[in-house]
Order: sequence, then structure tokens, then C-alpha cells
Amino acid sequence: MSTTPYDSINFAQTRILDTWQRYADQLTWGRGQCLAILDDGCDLSVPQWQVEMPWGRKVIASYNSIDDNADPTPVPPGYHGTSVGYPSSLNHEGVLGVAYNNFVAQIRAVSIVHLSGRGEADTMAAGLQWVLEHHQEYNITAVNLSPLDDERHQSPLPTLIDGPLGALREQGIWVSAPCGNNGYTDGISWPACQPDCFSIGATIPGEHAAHLDRFTNTDLLVAAQATSSSNAYAAACSMILREAIDVGAYPWQDHGPTIADAMLAIFQQTGVSIEDPFVPSTFHELDLLAAVDLVLGR
Repeated sequence: MSTTPYDSINFAQTRILDTWQRYADQLTWGRGQCLAILDDGCDLSVPQWQVEMPWGRKVIASYNSIDDNADPTPVPPGYHGTSVGYPSSLNHEGVLGVAYNNFVAQIRAVSIVHLSGRGEADTMAAGLQWVLEHHQEYNITAVNLSPLDDERHQSPLPTLIDGPLGALREQGIWVSAPCGNNGYTDGISWPACQPDCFSIGATIPGEHAAHLDRFTNTDLLVAAQATSSSNAYAAACSMILREAIDVGAYPWQDHGPTIADAMLAIFQQTGVSIEDPFVPSTFHELDLLAAVDLVLGR
């Protein structure tokens, strides 16, 4: 079967396609690792999430922290969670996401992805706590924390999610969230603004230029039309980089106190420098090939 990248333009700009080609015989593109996706619910009956890979089913776990059960089915107004995992994890009829061989845990943690304030911090915290309690069982190495409040935050906001976020960071698990899509240059959304959650912004597809929400507390930019996709790409790229670090026995401790911190530092060090006169600030655009080349000695 011929294969097609989920997003050929942005995959090329992020050099995901180059990484697939150069390391085709060395890396497995997420195989054995699980990505936890926290959003407003996922319809597990769609064909994309019914996939059976040779080493197991694509979705290996699910949880609903709102109702405390295993059914993540979205309830109106929820709409976003079914498709948010496609950029990172799709492996369906030859269409491939970034880490297309990974496993996925689908978690309904909020009623709708675009939050009204922080009233659902308790269910988000419960979803993150579930990840913390099950990460060894499912080998969860990355979390796509996709809700956002569409406000302008220049500093963290203490809420119930901070405890589990800190505990996940201590375990070396990558947790990231989108900055937002409103074009703000003076603040980013919660929970992306939290200190133990990497904040992911975006560059314009086809250009090395920042767009959408960003501020000096933005950690990384990734080429995409929306920061939910940027964040999905970043989480999946962290899974590929994690495997490369393992394969190359790379001393990640030189870059940070946890492997998650180290991976962000490597992405920043090897990324394309983006000068943004509107913030103003210098950001780093993710370049997966440069990051993997670094840890594998190219």
C-alpha cells in the first residue's frame, strides 16, 4: 500500500519526512510508546481509531474523567477530541501521522476544548492523574493536553492541574498544550502557560514566520495552521526523539533535569531561529531531523 503523510507541507517544513527517510532502518516511529490525548471526547467507533496494527490495537486505553468511567465518547458541545490525534498518530489506509506506529490513550477530560475560564481544572487534573497512575502500564511517554481558554496569560495560574503536571514532569513524561489561535502577541492560553506544561505555538505553513498566539512564555513553534496541530506534532516528535536518544544512548542529562526538559532543550537548540518583531522575541521552530541528527551523532 502506498503511504501519504497526514500533512505533507507542514511535515516537510518540520523535516519529519526527511527524518522518516534518513532513519527508516533505525527508528520505529512511536512503536511501543503510548500518547495520552486529553480533550473533549473521542468517538472510538470511527475507522481511524479501530485500526489493528501488527503489534496491537491503536487505542489501547480510554478514560472519562468527567464521569469516571472508560467511555470517552464526546457529548455536545464537545467536538474536537476525535480528530485531534490524527496529526500525531494516524495509521489508516496508508495515511500516516508523525508517530504513526504509536499507541494512543483517549481521555475525555473537559466538556469542550475551548474552555470558559478554568472551571474544568478538576476534571483535567483527574485525567492527568489517571495518566500518572497508568503511565508504566501503557508506557505513556507523551501527553497532548489540548484544551485552551483563549485568554492572554503572561504568567502561570495556580489550579488543581499543577500537582499532576509536576509529577508527570518528574517522571520525564512530555506534556504540552497549544498557545491558542487568536493572533495574540501579549499572552498565551491556559494551561499552556503553566510551568510544567510545554507551550506550543505555530509558524506559517510554507514560511519561517510566527503566527497565532505567542508570547515570551512560548516554548516552541511548529509549522501548522492551528496550534492544536502544532501541539500534536510536537508531542509526536518528542516520541521519535525519545527513541533516538535511547537508540543512540545519548547523554540527555547534559540538557536538563528530566528527559522531557532535555528534549525541549534539544528541540530549541537545533530549531530554526525565528525573530518575531511583534512580541518581540526570538523563538525556535522545531526541526525534527536536526534534533535526531544531534542525538544520533550525524
